[in-house]
Amino acid sequence: MLRLLGSLLCVALASVCGRPSYKSIGRVVNGEDAVPYSWPWQVSLQYEKNGVFYHTCGGSLIAPDWVLTAGHCISSSLTYQVVLGEYDQGVQEGPEQVIPINRGDLFVHPKWNPNCVACGNDIALVKLSRSAQLGDTVQLASLPPAGDILPNETPCYISGWGRLYTNGPLPDKLQQALLPVVDYQHCSQWDWWGFSVKRTMVCAGGDIRSGCNGDSGGPLNCPAEDGSWQVHGVTSFVSALGCNTLKKPTVFTRVSAFNEWIEATIASH
Repeated sequence: MLRLLGSLLCVALASVCGRPSYKSIGRVVNGEDAVPYSWPWQVSLQYEKNGVFYHTCGGSLIAPDWVLTAGHCISSSLTYQVVLGEYDQGVQEGPEQVIPINRGDLFVHPKWNPNCVACGNDIALVKLSRSAQLGDTVQLASLPPAGDILPNETPCYISGWGRLYTNGPLPDKLQQALLPVVDYQHCSQWDWWGFSVKRTMVCAGGDIRSGCNGDSGGPLNCPAEDGSWQVHGVTSFVSALGCNTLKKPTVFTRVSAFNEWIEATIASH
């Protein structure tokens, strides 16, 4: 099983899933600069255009050679690379690991429909062409148990290099923002997301802080009882009215609804 495999890898490689060596304080929209390397499983997924790679989405390192991201971040026509150990994209800082992705190693959920983001299944796995070197600045994410659902107002953090506001600039430094969970009962109300939100999703945040373009695929980091962090969500969509819109929390793919698919995909490749 993936959780057991991940735990064994963490122990064997002298690393602990979900426990950063650099503690986060606790732009994304109305967020703040993250403490460097405080989300060490955060990755930058980048695509190639005219010989140059550009950030397009976030992702989470869940095994030494596997990254979890969103289905809508992946196009079979593009060439990708993943950057681990990244903080300030405008500076070569030293810990970065740039790993190419082979075209055949992109695995989008078979039920993802790019013409219907609200239908769900917005999740994908990317296999790295070589294993990440784990250490203080690059660590594995911990995933929640299958079926795990967070209570309302659980204090989670989104992290990413997404736009600082609707149609705004992309930051160089990794941003974070506190996004309390909005449970399904609230998020599915008619004047909130209504039928657009499914039980396989997680809502978090609100009109003040939110995800934005460029955060897609990145993690919703939530505290576990043992003091570690778990990636409960994969950033999926925000309102077309703007990144931070009243009663339109950021919507994430709920990772605990896809444990079986994640495990099966990794085991078969």
